Amino acid sequence: MQETIRIIGIDPGLRRTGWGLVEARGNALCFVASGTVRSDDKASLAERLCQLHDGLCVVLDTHAPQEAAVEATFVNKDATATLKLGQARGIAMLVPARAGLAVAEYAPNAVKKAVIGVGHGDKKQIHMMVKVLLPKATFVGDDAADALAIAICHAHHRQGLGARLAALAG
Repeated sequence: MQETIRIIGIDPGLRRTGWGLVEARGNALCFVASGTVRSDDKASLAERLCQLHDGLCVVLDTHAPQEAAVEATFVNKDATATLKLGQARGIAMLVPARAGLAVAEYAPNAVKKAVIGVGHGDKKQIHMMVKVLLPKATFVGDDAADALAIAICHAHHRQGLGARLAALAG
């Protein structure tokens, strides 16, 4: 009997951090919830990071995921924006880690490949495939849809890892 694992995908951002929860049982995926944690862009950086932290803590407390996946985001055009994104990403990794969850990281191309089949694609393709893979999914905006895609990517990767480990043990 395969167990059901609840996975949270997190798409970090300083203004908006998307989150999406799925349950994985073998190859089957089931939508649980999604949303966006927002920070006040008029607040100081420290206050904004606290807002993201507190919002993600509420999501984890409410939905009790067992594993987490975060997008490994890279921005090179603006050093200041890259640094701020890195700080938001730190919060996105810290909150589930402090809750005792294993946190996996996936490059954007890996997420796209897992969801749309190729490493390059646009937001519309990701949204469409998230709806195909999770027909009952509801999400508002790119951040929540991307977070669901990250959770889907982790579900696919973790299953592949489980099959490889079983093969090695057998």
